[in-house]
This record gives sequence, structure tokens and C-alpha cells, in this order.
Amino acid sequence: MTEDDELPLVYSPSGCSSAAQMANDIAVSLDRDGVAEMSCIAGVGGDVDPLVETATSGRPTVVIDGCPLQCAKRYLDGHGERPDHHFDLSAAGVPKEYHTGYDDERMAAVRERIAADAEELTA
Repeated sequence: MTEDDELPLVYSPSGCSSAAQMANDIAVSLDRDGVAEMSCIAGVGGDVDPLVETATSGRPTVVIDGCPLQCAKRYLDGHGERPDHHFDLSAAGVPKEYHTGYDDERMAAVRERIAADAEELTA
């Protein structure tokens, strides 16, 4: 078992909306900061064996979806997996907009809440 195997997994979409990009950037930052290990949700949805094996390994899981469509959560649902923590950014008031970026201050506040929940999974 590596040190990363002790971290929760984090998944997010990487869609074109500002909300999806915020979800992805939060997940990437959690990975880079050693709070969680990001894995590829597209690979889970595409039934790529090594990525499905990771998703179904029993590790704690955090899913960050940008909107009510909840694509990342649905990919895991398709493999019988339920995240330990699921965040729908739209429920936190994050708008889903196209052809624009997201608000950095809002991202920082939302990231802080998600990081705290992720850290509880390794406590």
C-alpha cells in the first residue's frame, strides 16, 4: 500500500461550464495538496478496467459535481459505488455558466468546506 492509497479518492467532471471547471479545479487542488488522490471519472464511465478497479477498491470517496446533472456521481452509481461525501456545487449557489470563468473567492470558500470533509475521511 502506498501513501496515496491511504488518501480518499476524489472525482469531478471536467465539462465546459464554469461550475464543472470549478469542480475540476477543486479536485486537482485537493490532489496537489495531498488531501485526496484524484482519479479519472471519464475512465470509470468508460469502463476502463484499472480505473474501475480503483473506484471499487473500497477507499473513501469524495465526488464534486458542478451541477444537478451529477455526472460524476452517476458514473460511480453505475458501478454500485456510493461516495462518502458528494458535493453538488449548484446546491452551494455556484452558477453554471458558459464561455466564462468562475468566481475565485467562491471557489476558495467551497474548496475549504470540501477539504475539511475529505480530511475527516482519513482521521
